[in-house]
Amino acid sequence: MERSKADYINYRIGRSEESFIDAKILAKNERWNSCVNRLYYTCFYMVSGLLLDIDIKPKTHKGIKINFLMYFVKTEKVDKR
Repeated sequence: MERSKADYINYRIGRSEESFIDAKILAKNERWNSCVNRLYYTCFYMVSGLLLDIDIKPKTHKGIKINFLMYFVKTEKVDKR
C-alpha cells in the first residue's frame, strides 16, 4: 500500500508526540540523558514532517538541521531563539 505525503507527515507528528510523552516520563524520574535524547527526537520528527510539507526530503540528521536552518530560521519563519 502506498502512503500519501499527509500520511507520512501525520506519522512524523505522532512519533514526535510519543517522544515528548516519553521525555516527560523520563524527566519526572530524573533520567536526564535519556530525557534530552527524547527531546532531540521530538524536534527531529516534527521538523522532518515540516520539511516534507514543503517537499524537502533530507536523507540525514545533518540534512534536516541544515534545511530547517535554511528554510525556516534564515527566512525568519522561526525565531532564532
